[in-house]
Amino acid sequence: MADESRLLLIVEDDESFSSTLRRSFERRGYTVLVAAGPEAMEMVLKTRRPGYAVVDLKLGAASGLSCVERLHAFDPGMNIVVLTGFASIATAVEAIKLGARHYLAKPASTDDIEAAFGRAEGDAAAPLGARPTSIKTLEWERIHEVLAETDFNISETARRLGMHRRTLARKLEKRQVT
Repeated sequence: MADESRLLLIVEDDESFSSTLRRSFERRGYTVLVAAGPEAMEMVLKTRRPGYAVVDLKLGAASGLSCVERLHAFDPGMNIVVLTGFASIATAVEAIKLGARHYLAKPASTDDIEAAFGRAEGDAAAPLGARPTSIKTLEWERIHEVLAETDFNISETARRLGMHRRTLARKLEKRQVT
C-alpha cells in the first residue's frame, strides 16, 4: 500500500460542500477520499487507512458520532475533526469522548480544519468566557443533546423531551443549520 500519511477521508453528505473541501485539501497536498455516509465510509476503510478524517455531525438520518467512534476504533491515532451546523456542548463532548481531536462549527475554513488536526493537546490558557447562558441557549443545547442520543430521530427526541413532534420540527426550522 502507498504512503497514506497525508490521506484524508471526508465523511459528508452535502456533495457541494464535500467537493469544495476536497479540492481545497488537494491543493494543500492531501490525497482525499469522500464518503457520503457510514456505509460508504466502511467501504473506504476496507482498502485504505487514512491518517485524517473530517466528519459531519449530521449525515442525513445517520449520526456522524457513530462514524467518529468507528474511525477511532479503526485507528486510535487518526486525526478526526467533527464539523457541524448543529453545534452544542453535548455533541462536542460526545465527539471528543468518542475520539475526535477537535469539534468545529460550520462554517469552518480549510485553515481552521488543518489547524485542528495539529492540535493534539488542550489549551489550559484558553480564556474562560463569563457569558451568561440564556434559557433559549440551554433549551437548544438540551434539544441537540437528546438529538445526538437518539441518532437524530426527531420523533424519539420529541417523545423524550415531552414535546409534540411538530413543535420540535418548528424549533429546528427556526434555527436553520447546515
